[in-house]
Amino acid sequence: MNNKIKILDEATIAKIAAGEIIERPASIVKELIENSIDAGASNIVIEIKNGGKTYIRVTDDGIGMNEDEVEFAFLRHSTSKISVAEDLLNIHSLGFRGEALASISTTCMMETLTRNISSNKGIRVFLEEGKIIKKEPIGCPEGTTMIAKDLFYNTPVRKKFLKSDLVESNHISDVIYKLALGNPGISFKYIKDSKVILKTPGNNQVKSNIYSVLGKDFIDNLFEISYYDSDLSIQGYISKNDFYRGNRGHQYIFVNGRWIENIELTKIIENCYKSLIPINRFPIFILFIEIEPSLIDVNIHPTKQEIKFSNQNKINNTLKQLVNKKLKDIISIPKIEINDKKNENIEEINFLDTTLATTKVEKSLDEPETYEKDFIKEDDLSSEDMLKSIYFKKKPEQNKKGFNIEVNEYRANSLEEVSHINKKEDLTNIFKNTKLVGILFNTYIILENTVDDYFYLIDQHAAHERIKYEQYKKEYEKEDIAIQRLLSPEIIQLTNKEYSIVKDNLDLFNKLGFEIEGFGLNSVALRGVPLIFGKPQIKELFFDILDNMKSNLNTSYDVKIEKIMKMACTNAIKGGDKITKIEIEELLNQLAKANSPYTCPHGRPIIIKVTKRDLEKKFKRII
Repeated sequence: MNNKIKILDEATIAKIAAGEIIERPASIVKELIENSIDAGASNIVIEIKNGGKTYIRVTDDGIGMNEDEVEFAFLRHSTSKISVAEDLLNIHSLGFRGEALASISTTCMMETLTRNISSNKGIRVFLEEGKIIKKEPIGCPEGTTMIAKDLFYNTPVRKKFLKSDLVESNHISDVIYKLALGNPGISFKYIKDSKVILKTPGNNQVKSNIYSVLGKDFIDNLFEISYYDSDLSIQGYISKNDFYRGNRGHQYIFVNGRWIENIELTKIIENCYKSLIPINRFPIFILFIEIEPSLIDVNIHPTKQEIKFSNQNKINNTLKQLVNKKLKDIISIPKIEINDKKNENIEEINFLDTTLATTKVEKSLDEPETYEKDFIKEDDLSSEDMLKSIYFKKKPEQNKKGFNIEVNEYRANSLEEVSHINKKEDLTNIFKNTKLVGILFNTYIILENTVDDYFYLIDQHAAHERIKYEQYKKEYEKEDIAIQRLLSPEIIQLTNKEYSIVKDNLDLFNKLGFEIEGFGLNSVALRGVPLIFGKPQIKELFFDILDNMKSNLNTSYDVKIEKIMKMACTNAIKGGDKITKIEIEELLNQLAKANSPYTCPHGRPIIIKVTKRDLEKKFKRII
């Protein structure tokens, strides 16, 4: 090995530099589209073949280049977007380093057709290894077409690390969708292997642009947010609490038209949805932030996808209040979906099956009061009478009397705590004119509205979780947590790491109602636990909390508190537990007083609404 220090040749330097920018075909597509946007294009057409590995074409109707500019365009650090170092403090374009075209022309075969708006004819150039090998005049429309072929043809090692055509085209699609979403004033057309995949209107209407890129389902489940002041604008859309995804793939943030990744802003929005959506699920949002360019730094990452804000705190606080305020207005009871497709597959029922005649319904309320199903032979009644014959036997006065729920007047929370209460339909109104019908599967409480044609299904476990969580949180905030002291302390042996975690978080444990003290080497004595946990398996509970802490060592104090509070739900009534009518009434009374009665602390729905029309459509009584 030759260890002598030497200066690398230009070709090697160019390939090293290109490797930092061009990682895969999607990198080329991104750079070329951003150039088109910076050129003022109104229409951009992207075509790829074989996952972009063999062919990429990007055509725009921007200002184009004249012959002299083409000569410089493919040289490293040549750009029309900045002139001096001070310009880096006031970037208005997506690109500015002058590295993209040089890197692309180094890694693949290139062809460029371009015509400046002031020229009568265009020019075509061919490039290999970053150098122009042929140049000729050509008739072409105003704008620029860039064609890249055979990516990494001259670096086989890089080429073999490319993924399948499907994987690479998916990366390209992701880039195009983001850039299309971020630029509603530009019409994008995306062609993959001769098939048009995407066409956006370019009418500068954000909503119609979202419809083109993401589809109708998103439009139906997104709500607009808006904020303006002298140096900051935040526009965009956020999803309802029952519309989410299993990853962050549909979270988009654009700053001055540039798609960025900003974990701080992402977490702020996700925290607003905390307890509104299920765990391990993520809200959808599309945000457009406009800010004075001098207040941001985009020159901190090769891909320019990470930026720094000089007024980060203002943006954080504004966004948090904006999202919380909107969520208060849009949270509502999820409505059951009825599939109206005529070709829906419905399991065939064998009416001769004798098991139907012996089916029983579990007792669900007080003894000896029972709910029983009467089954009547099919040939004795019409189909309509058969439906009517399946009923709950009740005392006559129960059917006449509405279900009396004591409710307090609703008080709106601050922007800092999102409420599930829908101002149009809160529990105060929901529980009026309702009667208790029964319980399904010892899990779902049925409340029928005696005035209108619908009923509610309430998940007893989710409802009790919400009640216990809010009770625990209220006690914590008042610093008045009820503690049950153990007759004899539970001695728990810990590892060095576990003991250290307990020691470091002793103040947190105490504030949450756990009485803990050291008990010899790597041992603690647990003398009391919060009363709200009921009668738990003490050691199991302690280790569950400890495991939670171990997996969240880098989270904030408040986040740790929140996670432990949610563990109080483990002692809630379970689905399948039999509860009495008195217990149901008490459960619903407490739920009506909850600040956020529509979802459990983990974001699952507590109550859903089913209309008579929904059922009639399901049974094909109406079409």
